[in-house]
Amino acid sequence: MGDGLTMAAASPVIAFDDLTLGYGRRPAVHHLNGAVLRGSLTAVVGPNGAGKSTLLKGVVGALKPLAGAIRIDRDARGRIAWLPQAADVDRTFPMPVYDLVAMGLWSRSGLFGGVGRADRARIDEAVAAVGLTGFEARPIGTLSGGQMQRALFARLLLQDAGVILLDEPFTAIDEKTAADLLALVRRWHAEERTILAVLHDLDLVRRVFPETLLIAREPVGWGPTGEVLCAGNLLKARRMIEAYDRDAHACERPAA
Repeated sequence: MGDGLTMAAASPVIAFDDLTLGYGRRPAVHHLNGAVLRGSLTAVVGPNGAGKSTLLKGVVGALKPLAGAIRIDRDARGRIAWLPQAADVDRTFPMPVYDLVAMGLWSRSGLFGGVGRADRARIDEAVAAVGLTGFEARPIGTLSGGQMQRALFARLLLQDAGVILLDEPFTAIDEKTAADLLALVRRWHAEERTILAVLHDLDLVRRVFPETLLIAREPVGWGPTGEVLCAGNLLKARRMIEAYDRDAHACERPAA
């Protein structure tokens, strides 16, 4: 977030200015300030209902701020890839794996752009990179949870984005798939891409993610993972969620 980060010399890619996000007029994230630095690998954690997924939706523009602002670096605009929660993906649509992966090219070719030889080679490489060679014609509705997540990661590979948002990428998948996909996350980090991931496994966060944002509708801590995920902060986050007033109105920024 700035002080004490391993990427202290890096520039902000995403900045939150007294941000409040919510649904209708009910806030889900209050008064968030801070910045995601270029090339950082950051986990977003907190109890259920803490506003983690809401925050990612705000970054991609699916939700407009109720108050405050989200500022995205000019070079990063249009280069943000988002992996939604598995439950948010419509698997009833009759689409083969190949077409789902190929959607990752839309940012370059457009919805109706043609797929040439070079693009087909890239699709094949992405499918192979996630271990789905031979599944190209398989309807996505027949895939297991782990296979579907592999296909979605292949789509991310094709997007070739500088900023990658992952919403619970390792939930409800087998251990082998989780390990393979985590290896891709490590690869992206080594390539100095900026990664923001909503996660529940705190052991994984401590082991892999240098930076952590702990929220409970309001920020509890943001900085080096070992400092943020202390027992006191985790207890505070749980108590904040337990005490949350679901009928609360959105907070307005006071007039200057």
